Order: sequence, then C-alpha cells, then structure tokens
Amino acid sequence: MTVDDPGDLDFELSQQQTDAGLVVSVRGDVDVSTSPQLREALHGAIESGTARVVVDVEAMDFIDSAGLGVLIGSYKRAREQEVDLVLRGLQPSPRKVIAITGLDDVFTIEEPA
Repeated sequence: MTVDDPGDLDFELSQQQTDAGLVVSVRGDVDVSTSPQLREALHGAIESGTARVVVDVEAMDFIDSAGLGVLIGSYKRAREQEVDLVLRGLQPSPRKVIAITGLDDVFTIEEPA
C-alpha cells in the first residue's frame, strides 16, 4: 500500500506471508500523518489469523509518539488475539526512541534476516 498524500511520498507499507509469519514492511517516517495507515495494516495483519506478525522497520527512518502509540496499541491487540508481534531491523534513531521509552523490554526485537 502506498500513501497518496504528497507530504508522505516516502512512506510505504507492504505485506508478505513468509515462513517467519506475516511480515508488514514499513518504509519512511511513521508520524502523526502516517500512523493511521500503519495502525490499519497492523490491525488487519493481527486479525488475519496468523500466529506471528513481523513488523519489518529496517527502512523506517523515524517514529514519533503517534507511531509509538500505534505500536503499543497493536501489541495489546496482538496479545489479546494470542499473536506474536515482533519488530525487526530497528535503525539507530528509532531504536533509541524505543529504548528511551522502555519498549525494548516489551517487544521482541530481531535483527534483519
């Protein structure tokens, strides 16, 4: 899915079923303008019946509080549905935000495949 808002030309989401689970790949900035699309994609992936959702954020450059809220809400929804929600490929800047907020103790974080 590509976002059509001209201000979000560098934001893109895609999904792929793999042996590791349903992978939702994020490219670009996750902020107040793009987080609704991420929420929709993650909630859809969690509700799809898969046992594991991998959020591939290797190409995510930035995340703000709105994006963190989406991750937290999605994590809660995944737990309710007994779905493992995993972050993969955190870059240094988003990794720092995740660590500062303590979410690195909540999420399973994997290195890129």
